[in-house]
Formats: sequence, structure tokens, C-alpha cells
Amino acid sequence: MVDPHPSQLADPPPHRGGGPASGQPNSRLSGPRDYLQLLKPRVMSLSIFTAFAGMIAAPGEVTNWPLALISLLAIALGAGASGALNMWWDADIDAVMQRTKDRPIPRGAVPRDEALIFGGLLSLLAVWLLALSGTYLAAALLAGTILFYVLVYSMILKRRTPQNIVIGGAAGALPPVVGWAAITGDAPLAAWVLFSIIFVWTPPHFWALALVKQDDYRAAAIPMMPNVRGDAHTRRLILWYSVLLAPLGVLPVAFEMAGWLYGSVAVLGGVVFVALAVNIQRDERAKPAWRLFGFSIFYLFALFLALIIEGGGATNV
Repeated sequence: MVDPHPSQLADPPPHRGGGPASGQPNSRLSGPRDYLQLLKPRVMSLSIFTAFAGMIAAPGEVTNWPLALISLLAIALGAGASGALNMWWDADIDAVMQRTKDRPIPRGAVPRDEALIFGGLLSLLAVWLLALSGTYLAAALLAGTILFYVLVYSMILKRRTPQNIVIGGAAGALPPVVGWAAITGDAPLAAWVLFSIIFVWTPPHFWALALVKQDDYRAAAIPMMPNVRGDAHTRRLILWYSVLLAPLGVLPVAFEMAGWLYGSVAVLGGVVFVALAVNIQRDERAKPAWRLFGFSIFYLFALFLALIIEGGGATNV
């Protein structure tokens, strides 16, 4: 890990994570929409989608859909709880970043201590519900996901190392494994193949965004890779990870989780992903980085949608 040199980052915000509430004083009662925003709905929807893909890709058929859907709800609540706890901890830096300054805590819509209580209670509810509707292994994996995202990524890695996204990406990659375990009670190698795809996808996805949003991260003293090691190094890393991701994306076919449709999407998507990564080596403007960032979202969605369409019958390795 490479820690940032002090001269490369702006002075940190006046309050660090876990400190006093940030943002303007609360001038109105918090509403349901404010608490919904605390859950990071877009991130939560990705967790639901990939967890559902893990359920479908697992060997055999889902025999009890009501319990499976309750398990999926528990996973969604766990993802939302992670988002709320992340916003509680990061309220100080959210207040100085353009893309996060309108979140509920910085704009004074939700008091910081309420976000902590809300996220904590939601975490307990999610794990308890999954233990009842799914399996104890799935509940343990969900609890580990929440703890890893909040304690390891948010509290330890994010403000200390440019490898924050690389290591912290494990939390975002776990939902398909949790979904698989909720249905089958185990987490074999095949389930971790899905984990590996999201884990390797995460760095080029976020580094493409970081190339464009460097000023935001610099203002918040977040050591993202472009701010610490420079644009050229970041672009090379994006290419390396993209080259690694392309064959990883095809692996579910080898594990009999999907067939020709998924394989076609994975191969074509992998080629385009690498081509876009090559393009940002040649063109250092913001547009190619934005293009890669946007395509990376489509790529992951297309992969897991194809997996859902064709899923089932994975080898239980």
C-alpha cells in the first residue's frame, strides 16, 4: 500500500469521521425521503440485483420463493444499513465534496446521531431476518459484509491509502455470495467466481470516476489513486484490471452457471471494456474516462442480467 504524501492532498476537513454532526442546522423534521437517501438506493439496488443473480445461479431451483424474497429483502436492508453507517461516518467529508454535499446529513435533513442509530438498528434487523429466512451462513456473511464496509473500508482504508477501493471493494462484491448461501446454505468456489468478477470490476470503475473528480477528492483529503500516484499510473492500473476482468467475466460458463447468451455478453463486454481502457491511455481528456465509467455500469448489469436469464445448474465446487 502506498500512503499519500502530505503535500499531495488538501488539508483535511475540520471534523473527522465519528465527530460532531456536520452540515447546516436542521430546520425541519426529517422525512421518509431523507432516510431513504441514507440507504444509498442506487448502491442498494445493485446489491439486490447481484444477490438475486447469486440465488438464481446456485445449483438446483429455488423451492420456496416467499422465503427467498424475504432473504433478498434482508440483504437489501443490510446494504442500506451499510450506506447509512457510511454516511454517518463520512458526514464531514461529504459536506465538502460537490457530488455528496446534498446528502441528508450535510444538508441538515437528518442529524448525524440519528443516522448512526438508524443504520445500527437496520443492520441488526437485516442479519436477524436473514438468519430466519435464509441460512445462518448467509446471515454471518451479511454481518461480515456490513462490518467490513463500515469498519475496514470507511473507518480505516478510505482516508489512509489509495488502495481503499481495491481492498474495500470486497464488501460490494459479497452480495452474490450471500444470496447463494441464503438458498443453498453453502458458499462454494463457484459462488466466489461471482465475487471475483465484482471485486476486480470495482477498481477500474471507481478510478475512472476518480480521474474526473480529482478536485473533489483532493478537497476532502481522500487519497484516491490519481491524487496520490498521478493520472498516468492510474490509467495503467485501469488497463491491467480491465485485462484481468475480461477472462474472469467468462468463468461462470466454465462453472455451468450460464450458457451461450451469457458467454457472448461476457466476451463482447470484456473486449469493449479493454478497448475503452486502452483508449484512456491515448486520450487523457475527461470524456474517455467518463465513457469507461458509464460502460462499466452497463457491463456489470448486462453480465448479471444474462446470468439471471440463463442461471441455474452451477457445478457445486
